Amino acid sequence: MRFLYPPVDPHASGMLGVGDGHRIYWEVSGNPDGKPVVFLHGGPGSGSSPLQRRLFDPAAYRIVLFDQRGCGRSTPSVVDPDADLSANTTWHLVADMEALRAHLEIDRWQLFGGSWGATLAMAYAQRYPDRVSEIVLRGVFLLRERELDWMYRGGAGHLFPEAWASFVSLVPSGDPLAGYHRLVNDPDPAVRARAAAAWSNWEGATVSLVPDPNLVATYADPAFAVPFARIALHYFVHGGWLEPDQLVRDAGKLAGIPGRIVQGRYDAVCPPVTAWDLHQAWPDSTLQLLPHAGHAVTDRGVLDALMDATDEFRDRR
Repeated sequence: MRFLYPPVDPHASGMLGVGDGHRIYWEVSGNPDGKPVVFLHGGPGSGSSPLQRRLFDPAAYRIVLFDQRGCGRSTPSVVDPDADLSANTTWHLVADMEALRAHLEIDRWQLFGGSWGATLAMAYAQRYPDRVSEIVLRGVFLLRERELDWMYRGGAGHLFPEAWASFVSLVPSGDPLAGYHRLVNDPDPAVRARAAAAWSNWEGATVSLVPDPNLVATYADPAFAVPFARIALHYFVHGGWLEPDQLVRDAGKLAGIPGRIVQGRYDAVCPPVTAWDLHQAWPDSTLQLLPHAGHAVTDRGVLDALMDATDEFRDRR
């Protein structure tokens, strides 16, 4: 088992105005003259964290983290029930990334994303392939309807029946996605908080191959659950503003961009078929299916495989 790189503090940070009243928090750590890499957090809505810097060799990489619109230290926060989400879409986030790249005077950067971060990486790379040097993905999610059906309309409930029963108890009839979207935007703050906690607890119950109480507790924390649930539901009920199967269909635009896909064989949140479909459509990718892992980055072998990928690309020019 490998160890993460030592903790490293940012040497630069700031708030970047990206329009529509939004300002995104960004930070840079590692080698100021190193190879640029941008970490794309999941959720959408989970925000960045110091642990994410430690997947990259700080002597070699210029490590960029940022909080996507509405979450983390970016403003306005969706924790405010009056926060407007109309200017918070996949394509707004893609434009924010491009604005941040230009602000930091980066020519090309490596993309690193897991779960929703993989969706955002694919959307950005397919729009700006000339700005991407390599891509590392984990637990691939591409916001296809069949993926939403699996996780939020009963598929995964066959594996986690007790957690599913708790999840749907708040929305006993109709489409759970539509029901939860209504609840997390309810005028009553108690209703919003209860719905956000239930939404996040469902993912916390399914994310690891072996349940991790500490990880489950993280999902239950209201400071995490509210932005996580509200932004995710906003994206999911709108299909991510993507055409059906768009990110697999257009994977040919990534020709010449090397990619490493790390996927847990028993990922119940983002089943491996999505990673497989993307790999088949992207000739310059490799797919590593880990036999003892689910969706969580802390599952057995996941961090090792991800760091092997970033180390492999570290010296590539």
